[in-house]
Formats: sequence, structure tokens, C-alpha cells
Amino acid sequence: MRALYIICLAGIIALGSSCSYKQNQVLFQKRSNVADTASQQTVVFKGYQIQPQDVLQIRNLQNLKYIVDEVPTSGAITGSGNAVAGAGQTFQVDEDGTVALPALGHIPVAGLTRPQATKLIEDLYRKSLLKDPIIELKIVNLKITLLGEVKTQGNFPILKDKTTLVDMIGQAGGLTPAANEKNIKIIRGTGKIQNVTEIDLSNINSLSDPRAFLQNGDIVYVAQNKRAIRAENLQNFSTWVQPALLLLNTALIIFTLSRQ
Repeated sequence: MRALYIICLAGIIALGSSCSYKQNQVLFQKRSNVADTASQQTVVFKGYQIQPQDVLQIRNLQNLKYIVDEVPTSGAITGSGNAVAGAGQTFQVDEDGTVALPALGHIPVAGLTRPQATKLIEDLYRKSLLKDPIIELKIVNLKITLLGEVKTQGNFPILKDKTTLVDMIGQAGGLTPAANEKNIKIIRGTGKIQNVTEIDLSNINSLSDPRAFLQNGDIVYVAQNKRAIRAENLQNFSTWVQPALLLLNTALIIFTLSRQ
């Protein structure tokens, strides 16, 4: 009987300690060479190239309301452009890789980076219509998806040409205490072709790792660390052990009372 009481006591102690674990994340501390597990070739970051169906936001900074001065203040804009006062107009790239712009017509932009497309459009407006235009172009449909142990999961827009993994984690509010900072996966590709890159944020060299530059459509997954997995397993274990211990304890009390 004493052995049974000891078992009950051990079970209660285990349950009491199952929900606590110490956070022990270490970011950007160690230094080691960054090894590319996917390829032995040097990874070079390339700017995003405009694709069909991309949405471009364009404005002339010499006139904050419109791309060109001749665009009327009211009325619909033909083609795929939509007027957005003060923020430029948005234009969708057609399947043939061109974008229809006021006074210029269809301009081929597919395959160009954002700076290249900006310069092209600026040069064309300068030659045909405007004096010293200053064109601002943004690709507003680019996004990545953050999942797992981050403070805020979901889709996040890519707001600049070189957006890093750390930038996006910062936008999401950082990692949770349960995150495995040593193995963060970047999943990239379409269809059946998917490449997985693993980034170790405990290594300070990850800040300059070209593989950590994010691209449109990337999925970033932050898994749980071992401490969190252990705590969760203990918690799950307790959900079915606790009723069993309660029944066992009740049976022991009834048995003890019946022997008196």
C-alpha cells in the first residue's frame, strides 16, 4: 500500500511540473561559417523580376496626384489603372508582360526589376510628355507567409527590394518562447518543386546570409523547440493520467476505509 501512495505522489509532482519550462533562446551569439545545405554554389541575391498579374503602384513625384498632369481629376481611367489620390495609381501587368500606362500605351515590364522598370517608365515619359519626371514604382502584391512559433502568423507584404528573414520576423512581433531559433525553414517554389532552406538565427552570420533574403510567395515556418515539445508532451500525458490517478486515489481511500 505504501508503494501505491508513493506512485500517486510521484504522479502529482510530475503533473505539477509539466506545464513549466525555461525559455532559453540564443539569437545571433555564435559565429560559424554559413553552410548552404541546398547547394554548394555561392548564393547571389537577385532583385524580384516583375511577372504577369503583378500589381504596380506608380506615381509621378512631381505631381503627387497623378502619373501625368493630363489625367483628369474625375472619371474612370481606361485599362487596368485605378486612381488612388496621393498614393499613385495601380496597374496590373497583363499576361503578355506589358502594362498599360496613360499616354504611353502598353509598356513591356515583365522580367524587369523594380529599379529597371522605374527607369524605363521615367525615360519614356521624359521623351514623350513630361519635363524631368520623378517616377516612383512599387510592386504592391508581393507577400510572404509566416507560420509556426511567431507572435503573429499570417501573410505579410514585402515592402522593400531586399527584405530579410529578420525583417519579417520583426514585423510579426518576434519569436515566441517556444520557437526553435536554430532551425527556421524557408520554403520556396511552385507546384511539386519546393526548395527548403534552413536558417540558424543563433548564428550572427545569418544576418549576412544571402539565403535569408525573402522572395515573393515564400513560406517561413518556425517549429517548436525541444523544451516546448517536451512540455506539450507532458501536458498531453497529464490529460489522461490525471483522471486515472484520481480514480486510483479514490480506490485507495475506499480500500483503506474498508479495512478499518
